[in-house]
Amino acid sequence: MSETENPLQRVFDSAFAGLNRERESFTPTLSSREVGVIASLSTSIARVHGLPGVGADELLVFPGKVFGIAFNVDEQDIGVVLLGEYWRLQVGDEVERTGRVMDVAVGEGLLGRVIDPLGRPLDGKGPVHSSERLPIEQPAAPIMDRAPVTVPLQTGLKVVDALIPIGRGQRELILGDRQTGKTALAIDTILNQRGKNVLCVYCAIGQRASAVAKVVATLREKGAMEYSVVVLTEGNDPPGLAYIAPYAATSIAEYFMTKGRDLLIVYDDLTHHARAYRELSLLLRRPPGREAFPGDIFYIHARLLERATRLRAECGGGSLTALPIIETEAQNISAYIPTNLISITDGQIYLSPSLFELGVLPAVDVGKSVSRVGGKAQRAAYRAVAGDLKLAYAQFEELETFARFGARLDEHTRKIIAHGRRIRACLKQSESAPVAMPAQITVLLALTSALFAPVPLANMAEAEAAVRDAAAQLLDALCERLNGTEALTEQDSETIISTAREALSPFCDIPPPAAKASAGDDPSSPEAPS
Repeated sequence: MSETENPLQRVFDSAFAGLNRERESFTPTLSSREVGVIASLSTSIARVHGLPGVGADELLVFPGKVFGIAFNVDEQDIGVVLLGEYWRLQVGDEVERTGRVMDVAVGEGLLGRVIDPLGRPLDGKGPVHSSERLPIEQPAAPIMDRAPVTVPLQTGLKVVDALIPIGRGQRELILGDRQTGKTALAIDTILNQRGKNVLCVYCAIGQRASAVAKVVATLREKGAMEYSVVVLTEGNDPPGLAYIAPYAATSIAEYFMTKGRDLLIVYDDLTHHARAYRELSLLLRRPPGREAFPGDIFYIHARLLERATRLRAECGGGSLTALPIIETEAQNISAYIPTNLISITDGQIYLSPSLFELGVLPAVDVGKSVSRVGGKAQRAAYRAVAGDLKLAYAQFEELETFARFGARLDEHTRKIIAHGRRIRACLKQSESAPVAMPAQITVLLALTSALFAPVPLANMAEAEAAVRDAAAQLLDALCERLNGTEALTEQDSETIISTAREALSPFCDIPPPAAKASAGDDPSSPEAPS
């Protein structure tokens, strides 16, 4: 019996000796931890007592891993914006500080993913792999680190690239009434970046889940998710998530910009963002101003959009182009939020509901749209063929009003109206079908050379498609010159015009249908398409 007890006794002695050594070497350390309690709860808002050392915009943790941001730091309590399922919280629950501001995961692992503003995956593809995080609120790049906007961002939309060009690093506002094609215009721009070394971030703020699902399905179908990140908040999410969504998306884009990449970010839309901030501010008892918006509503959008820029080569040379979207009511572009953003951005693209109802898609109102920067970055080939196009189109829209009343018009006015209708027909474009730059140049040059004049209006869609198909046969060397910074030479113009003339020759001999011939070609006819 003693022989079996000795080895077991030795094991016990060794174990206890090791425990004694660890106990003697252990030195307890004291650390302070601030813990507060919830004093009151309301929709997306909590009032917290305690936490005397909390800072503004600091991240707080509630039970159940619900996060909140310290918005109002008052003497008696703290107003906290909740970012999760606040209905599970109760008065008296403990609140802890994190000692850091709100941040988001960034990096290559986010490409192709759909996430929420907290970085949680929403696409069912497992956790997001990232080794780096950035604060959602960061100061904009200093003026001395910025470079002029000189490189165009091709949207693939003829009316935008020709008449309202956008440059890399620009902020171009898209506004219009609901259901006029604002999101479609932005998505077409994302689709056109395939193969152009431009990464895209699509930020959906308070959108319907079905609408965002359709957008994501389109991006996947067209192969655009390979170079895109989708940051999503749905309509039933807390307003705190809608408020931080565009800032989180911008930090994700800025990470790539500092690495020297070109980025395109779409905010869809900042109307919901402004309403979410108004709701939070009113619940926090901040004083309301015009239309019940708080006084700093301009500042929250200004500090967001100022982060879009193009950096100097010494600072990485990346760029961030912003396309914020705003929804107007009854075509009122002079409302509070639209005028704020018009003054912050570098131009706007206005989508007209009347053009949309007439089937002119994209429904861009050229007269109310402007690009204050992109013209400097527009390709020389575009400037050569589209220089007089905007003026001719504006003259047509002004004269078209008189033609509707059956006024008697002289021959010169008839020609202006007929040319304008062909411009409008050529600028029409179906959704999710971006047009390459050589095809755009060919169509525009054919327009300015009056090659479409003999084509009946009823055959314009087929004729324009034939010209685009013929542009695919242009020589590679000519296409490279079109994509470069060089201006069009006379020989290049003659080559393109001859290609377009050959493509249009079958349509010039086809008479229009008898019923449409008089209505389509007679500008004074009340049945003339508009």
